[in-house]
Amino acid sequence: MDGFVGRTRELALLNGMLDRVARGGRAGRPGRALLMRGRRRVGKSRLVEEFVERAAVPYLFFTASAQPTAAADLQLFVSTAAGSTLPGAALFAGQSPATWDAALTLLAAALPTDRPSVVVLDEMPYLIATDPGFEGTLQKVFDRELSRRPVLLICIGSDLAMMEALNDYGRPFHQRATEMVVPPLSPDDVGEMLDLSPAEAVDAYLVTGGLPLVLDEWSLGATLHEYLAAAVTDPTSALLVSGERALAAEFPAQSQAGVVLRAIGSGERTFSSIARAAGGMPQASLTRALRLLSEKRIVDVALPLSTRPSRETRYLVSDPYLRFWLSFLGPYLPEIERGRGDLTLARIRSSWTSWRGRAVEPVVRESLRRMPAGHLPAETAVVGGYWTRTNDPEIDLVGADRTPVAKRITFVGSIKWLENGPFDAHDLGRLVLHRAQLPGADERTPLIAVARSGRSVEGVTLLGPEHLLTAWRD
Repeated sequence: MDGFVGRTRELALLNGMLDRVARGGRAGRPGRALLMRGRRRVGKSRLVEEFVERAAVPYLFFTASAQPTAAADLQLFVSTAAGSTLPGAALFAGQSPATWDAALTLLAAALPTDRPSVVVLDEMPYLIATDPGFEGTLQKVFDRELSRRPVLLICIGSDLAMMEALNDYGRPFHQRATEMVVPPLSPDDVGEMLDLSPAEAVDAYLVTGGLPLVLDEWSLGATLHEYLAAAVTDPTSALLVSGERALAAEFPAQSQAGVVLRAIGSGERTFSSIARAAGGMPQASLTRALRLLSEKRIVDVALPLSTRPSRETRYLVSDPYLRFWLSFLGPYLPEIERGRGDLTLARIRSSWTSWRGRAVEPVVRESLRRMPAGHLPAETAVVGGYWTRTNDPEIDLVGADRTPVAKRITFVGSIKWLENGPFDAHDLGRLVLHRAQLPGADERTPLIAVARSGRSVEGVTLLGPEHLLTAWRD
């Protein structure tokens, strides 16, 4: 449909599951369950809405909303079910079930038996938070009632760790549901959606993180700075509001994890520097906060990649959009709200080149990981970086056969993401020197350069923005 870009793979998986429901199952159990997870505002709900509209089957789409009690959630569920397109929706009229067991049993009675249908429980972690027994109740009703009907049950959540744990051994839903992770739109999707060149698409991805809600505000063909000039000066823009709402839902501003996240977002990467930026937080408290951020997939924990073990841990905000928001927007919301977004915009422009040079590194590494066989040296299974405590050397790209300690280094590389700064002989000399300092590499280790613009250099495989975008295509 118009305005819906990407998600080809995810829609195909959803359609495949619905086809299996329509074909029926063994022992008279055609029902299927799906646990869908992804970061907040990544477009999970929009994806499922698009799916059910295209599928043209009866459906119920219920979104929990952090109600104070389970009774309030139940009332909203009954109201939503009564207005759904399920053939038995009228059964909910005037009903006031006191438990989720009763409400879900009533739902089973409202489902069609002669054709497939879809039931969506959005923001499922909210339901579990208000009623810890909800998970077990849903499993019981699914086993006894829902699995016997041609229904696809889709449970959606933004708490990545919780949604992943729902299918673990010992949990009620273990081995009852398929799992699906919905990522942001890729850099290639961003380029298609905004009609940008490959280099411009990567830059747009660094700012928006591929979040559909943010991208919807970007005018077709507009440059990065044209978009920022409009979005940064508008206190209600999705670019500003999305980060604030996402963090408020996960971490209150004064929580230890929230303070630590903001320290990492400001550019601190080591344990000691994060502790200082967090106001001298005690070691035990910082360790707990970092563990929580890692478990929630908010922060990536990285080690240098080489054939030698290392404890030089670095921390990085996982989501590109949050990296940008925490660096340039979150700390300056008060000045934007008082009408001085021009100050924020000037700060972005003056720091953009240096910030982008580091922010693009994890995107490049992920792009290289996705490249089909034959595009990187043989045996490359992981792509990382290398550094020492003093950052001498600090190497942008290291390919290897395994992690965290490699048996074989497959390539060494450099990233140069400047407007008119091609990878040149000077950069080659520096890369050769760094290769000699990398444990496990020698003069035979292939060299790779990833540059925003440039020309070929003898002895180096040069990759540009178009190669990065190609790696993301289905």
